[in-house]
Amino acid sequence: MKKKLGFWEIWNMSFGFLGIQFGFALQGGFMSRIFQTLGADEASIPLLWIAAPLTGLIVQPIIGYLSDNTWHSRLGRRKPYFLIGAILSSIALFFVPYSSTLWMAAGFLWILDASINISMEPFRALVADKLPDSQRSYGFVTQTLIIGIGTWIASNLPYFVSSLGVSDVSEPGVIPNSVKVAFAIGAGVFFFSILYTILTTEEYPPKNLNEFRKKQNKDIISMLREFSEHYIKMPLIMKKLGLIQFFSWFAFFTMWSMANPAITEHIFNSPVPILAEYDLNNELDLEKYNSENLSFQKASNLTGSYMGTYGLSSMLFALILTIYTSKRKINRKMIHLFSLILGGIGFLSMYYITNHTYLIISFSLIGISWGSILSMPYAMLSSSVDEDSMGTSMGIFNMFIVIPQIIAAIGGINLLTSLIGDKPIFSMIIAGLALIIAGLFNLLINDKKTISN
Repeated sequence: MKKKLGFWEIWNMSFGFLGIQFGFALQGGFMSRIFQTLGADEASIPLLWIAAPLTGLIVQPIIGYLSDNTWHSRLGRRKPYFLIGAILSSIALFFVPYSSTLWMAAGFLWILDASINISMEPFRALVADKLPDSQRSYGFVTQTLIIGIGTWIASNLPYFVSSLGVSDVSEPGVIPNSVKVAFAIGAGVFFFSILYTILTTEEYPPKNLNEFRKKQNKDIISMLREFSEHYIKMPLIMKKLGLIQFFSWFAFFTMWSMANPAITEHIFNSPVPILAEYDLNNELDLEKYNSENLSFQKASNLTGSYMGTYGLSSMLFALILTIYTSKRKINRKMIHLFSLILGGIGFLSMYYITNHTYLIISFSLIGISWGSILSMPYAMLSSSVDEDSMGTSMGIFNMFIVIPQIIAAIGGINLLTSLIGDKPIFSMIIAGLALIIAGLFNLLINDKKTISN
């Protein structure tokens, strides 16, 4: 029987998520800006993002399986992967904004996302490892609280360092120093926050260490066989949650890849200047390009800052849930249903915004859905799968996260957006409709243990 943990013990074991979310927030908020600065057109941006979900598709189940079958005498079960991922992610984060070509930026995104996944995947399993079932909603919501803090701070970093005097001005096709400094700060936070969790959290050893050691010698055939068994025996609740996850993550991938071009153009009236349209050897053209590029970079800073609002909102949402779930049971199904619908309304509202300050309301609503997405599905799933293979189960469950992103990247966003119009802002309408559909699919969940525990 696992003992109940206090708030600070749960906080310490989840604190590494601060760094992980710094990585994801900088990636989600500013990779499209980097792609645009390097000359990418709006239609090609989703495809340039395909590295992120593809690496998740491969890395997440493998890391989940490996961490299930690892026991290190000093680091434990999940922490070796925290450390490896932290080192690789910090290096990738630092160098991403120094990309000089689109293929280089896309390659760094590939490395960065794979490295973040090495750290992130075992963190989900650690909650189930350490906490009794009655505390898992509490544990996942606490993680969400930390994720919200990380999202808000990281999303504001370029705006903050720019306000301190770090330049947004750069040569054509060069990432501004404000972005470079922000990513460097993110690299440091990533490494040291995960190191904090490693140093302050102990893991439970396997119940029968000798038997466990024998299982550690499994080969790749055994791994593939276990994956196959998990797919074949996938619980019905995982399939239902997977359907909800599919539409939820399609929506958020659309936001991460398309929010910057959509908002800078539609709301700030500062679209990225297209290099091919300017003769940079002509002094007047160069001056006009630099002026429009500076407007775009400033608008991108503000867009990132407003996007950070969804992190702040999810943090407050998680804080309320943390306080409530520490004492009482909750209806996970209804919380998730209404949270996703509110997020969908937030996306739809962007089309009607004429004053950019109202983006705070849009992203606040989106943050409620984000807070729920990061906690409720995992809390519901953890009540329905075998604890001994929790990492593998979480990895396979995350397939329902990466597959919709791959579909979105290879043409899903462009195809659905084109049914409405040719402006990037219409992609936010698609995101809103997807999130509302995800919310309604919660009505399929009817298992009492899954709904409330």
